[in-house]
Amino acid sequence: MFPTQFTGASFTWERKELNNILKINSGRDYKQLNSGNIPVYGTGGYMLSVNDKLSDADAVGIGRKGTIDKPLYLRAPFWTVDTLFYCTSKENSDVKFIYLLFQIINWKRYDESTGVPSLSKNTISSIKTYVPKVKEQDHISKLFFSLDNTLQLHEDYLQLLYDFRSFLLQKMFSINDTFPNLRFKQFNDKWKYKKLGEVADIVSGGTPDTTKHDYWNGSINWYTPAEVGNKIFVSDSQRKITNIGLENSSAKILPVGTVLFTSRAGIGKTAILKEKGSTNQGFQSIVPKKKFLDSYFIFSMSNILKKYGESHGAGSTFLEISGKELAKARISLPSITEQKNISKVLFKLDTIITLQKQEIDNLKKLKQFLLQNMFI
Repeated sequence: MFPTQFTGASFTWERKELNNILKINSGRDYKQLNSGNIPVYGTGGYMLSVNDKLSDADAVGIGRKGTIDKPLYLRAPFWTVDTLFYCTSKENSDVKFIYLLFQIINWKRYDESTGVPSLSKNTISSIKTYVPKVKEQDHISKLFFSLDNTLQLHEDYLQLLYDFRSFLLQKMFSINDTFPNLRFKQFNDKWKYKKLGEVADIVSGGTPDTTKHDYWNGSINWYTPAEVGNKIFVSDSQRKITNIGLENSSAKILPVGTVLFTSRAGIGKTAILKEKGSTNQGFQSIVPKKKFLDSYFIFSMSNILKKYGESHGAGSTFLEISGKELAKARISLPSITEQKNISKVLFKLDTIITLQKQEIDNLKKLKQFLLQNMFI
C-alpha cells in the first residue's frame, strides 16, 4: 500500500498488528509517592509531580477507562495513573510516529464497555494498521512535530493577545471612578456616570406572528442567541422573516450598529449588527444614541454588562434580565470622541485576534488533511 509520500519515498507500507511495533504498559497508583519533579499523567493530561518514574523512554499514552480517544505524547521520565496505558516502541519503531498513528485510529470503535468507555491491552494489541520503514517514519514524525511546534507558537501568541486585551480593558475603562488609568493624552475630562437607558434604547426581542403563513419567507435577519457565539459582527441569520411576521410581534427591526445582548440562560453574549435585523425573545438589544454612545465602545464593555445582568437578573427556572432592569445599568462614559478613539484601538486589536484564530484554524485543518492523506 502507498499513501501520499515524500518525494523519493517508494517503500510499501506493511500491514501489522500494533503489538508488533509497540509494547503496552499499565499505569499505577501514585499515592504512596512523595512530591517531586516527575510528572504524573491521567487521561486528561498532567495532574501533579512525584519523586519516582515508570519509564525512562518517551511513550504514547492512551486511556484504559474514561477518555479513550485522546492520545498523549509522554516525554520521559514520567508516571501514569492506572486509567492510562503508556505505549513504548518495539523493533526500532519511532514513538513519535506511533503518536501520529494513534491520532487517526477511531478508538471509540474499539470501546468494550456499555457504560464508561474502556479499552484492554488485547484490543489495542490486535488493531491492524499500515506502517512504513523506520526511516520514513522519522521523516513523517519530524514534519508533524514541526507543525505542532508552529501551532503551539501561534496559540501562545493568541493567549498573549487575549492577555493584552484584558489589560487594556482594565486600564482604559473607568469602572469605579471617573478617571481611567490609561487614556489618550489629548483627553483629560472626567468620565460621567449614566444609566444605560439614557444613552441607548433597550429593545426586547420577540417571536413572529405564527398565524401568518408566510412570515419566514422574507429577507429580514432574525437572530437567536446560539447565532451570536464569539462573533463580533453578525450580518446573516439562519432564519429570515417578513414585515408581515413582525406586524403582531414584539420583535422590532433593529438598525445597523445595534449591540445584541443575550438576556436569558447565558446572559451577556454580545454581537454588533452589521445589517439591520431582528431577534427572538432571548435578547435585550442595545441601540446606541449616536451622540452619546459608540457601538463598539459599549460592545467592549460586555463583561461589565454581563456581571450587571447576572447580579440583577431574576427568574424561578432560569436567570433572565428585563429591558427595564438593563436600562438601569450605571456605566461611566467619556465623550463620544474619546469613546471612538478607544473603539479604534480595540477594533484593531480584535481584528488581529480574529486573524490569529483563523491562522490557528488553518494550521489545524492542514494537520488534519496531512493525517488523512499520509496515513492509510
